Amino acid sequence: MASPTTGKTVTKLSDDLARVLPHLQLDEQGRSAVAGCTDATEALSRLEQAGLLVEATRLVAHALPAREAVWWACACSRHTAASGTDPAAEAKVREAAEEWVRKPTDEHRRSAMKQAEATGFGSAEAWAAVGAFWSGDSMAPLEAPKVPPQPHFTGLAVAGSIALAAARGPAARRDDRLARFLTSAKDIAAGGAGRLEAEPD
Repeated sequence: MASPTTGKTVTKLSDDLARVLPHLQLDEQGRSAVAGCTDATEALSRLEQAGLLVEATRLVAHALPAREAVWWACACSRHTAASGTDPAAEAKVREAAEEWVRKPTDEHRRSAMKQAEATGFGSAEAWAAVGAFWSGDSMAPLEAPKVPPQPHFTGLAVAGSIALAAARGPAARRDDRLARFLTSAKDIAAGGAGRLEAEPD
């Protein structure tokens, strides 16, 4: 999306590529693909062109602001079928994460983590909720001294959520899913909702 006043692309992806790159686990091909890039938008395009879709999703997970990143993880988890034995519980976790996105209070952040803990952290939905929790100012219980999460923790959780959502069911679907996830991410980065329709059976 272009700004009507400047004509430049408006994006929520971070301009601080140096902060993002250390968390992408790039191999030599990946490092070569992003060599010389000055921002996350350019790096994302290069990774996609190189077919490095997993690395591209990691970049987005770390380059989007926390709320947008968690929302993206929730959208991707909705797109694919629940992976566990209790789809209702996974949906409840995702709803808790989405509630934090809509109203990012400490209460909602901690509620999301509680729901993730209840499911054993085994799903895309759970890691979206962990991403919400790690976006706050402390990982410690309310009554304990604050233990701030590292700045990249939300990105790690969101990247894990995306990987789990992409890996559900037949492996042959993974690359198509990743491409759709990245389309969703770019819509979110441009200010859209990034919604994805549920994947057909």
